[in-house]
Amino acid sequence: MLQPYKPQKLPLKIIDWQSLLPEIVKANTALAKFDGLLENIQNPLLFLSPLMTQEAVLSSRIEGTQASLNDILEYEASPKKKHDNYNDIEEVINYREALQYATKELENRPICLNLVRDIHLILLNGVRGKNKARGEFRRIQNWIGASGSTIETATFVPPSSEILIKSLSNWEKYCHFEEIDRLVQLAIIHAQFEIIHPFLDGNGRLGRILIPLFLHENNLLKYPSLYVSEFFEQDKKKYYTMLKAISDKQSWNEWVKYFLTAITDQAQRNTQRAKHVTGLYEKLKNEIQEISKSRNAIQVQDFLFSKIMFETPDFTKASNLSKPHAARVLKKLLENKIVKTVSPAKGRRPAMYAFTALLEIIER
Repeated sequence: MLQPYKPQKLPLKIIDWQSLLPEIVKANTALAKFDGLLENIQNPLLFLSPLMTQEAVLSSRIEGTQASLNDILEYEASPKKKHDNYNDIEEVINYREALQYATKELENRPICLNLVRDIHLILLNGVRGKNKARGEFRRIQNWIGASGSTIETATFVPPSSEILIKSLSNWEKYCHFEEIDRLVQLAIIHAQFEIIHPFLDGNGRLGRILIPLFLHENNLLKYPSLYVSEFFEQDKKKYYTMLKAISDKQSWNEWVKYFLTAITDQAQRNTQRAKHVTGLYEKLKNEIQEISKSRNAIQVQDFLFSKIMFETPDFTKASNLSKPHAARVLKKLLENKIVKTVSPAKGRRPAMYAFTALLEIIER
């Protein structure tokens, strides 16, 4: 039987900075380019909102949640409608709410153990794991293994509850240590959190929420807008293998290299997405003005970019147009293939539409 793991004290003395230099330069360059592009976007939050939702979907999917981005957007467009996978949807929405809450909290306090507990409280609110000491660090031993495994058959046994607070205290101090490179530091922070596994449930998701928060807190990004779950989710097995190799073989350098590659890949991918979103926004300016023939054209356009999926009453309200005018504009948007019908009106239920061009960019 595996014994509870004793995490290495941070900062680590085994990081081979010289060998990591090419990856460090690449990751920092890609991140700075992405941040610079966001600075020049007129309304970056329109672009970042669906990206944050996509991150919540993919980070939750790593843990087995089945809800898709479409599921979340449909639910938010029509929350009263029956949704078969409501529990999965709720987990994803909790993730996004936890991230938004923590972002706001960073204005008042740094990343710290109390903030981590508060994030956990939101993350597990009303979903599976809600009865597993929500918002509290564990006081009993946990383990990681295949479904139904016992501590005897576990693949990894995190630190014992006796040394948990000491390990967490060291982790918290390291979050504010002046490391040689912040991205290498973040790679270590994320992995060490997963190794400590301080909660009975929700550790993976919480550890991934910390990534954009750390980047934002350390002024590497103006907005906490780089979400790496997409990279991890593409090859979950590799993500877990790389983490496990740290406790098995002390493969910290390999893990850091992998993490830096994830940052580079995601920053480059998001830079391309941001360019496509900006291009789409500019392209539609004249088109929507022509269609709406209204001084509210920008309101119509911003609504499409912020909502993606919506029902007729929401469109009418947000566009600030009269009902007949909004109906005519919506009809024209359909004719020009700017939006498409997701579900037609039925009885008292209004029609639902999707702004597909933006959805395609986000899911690319």
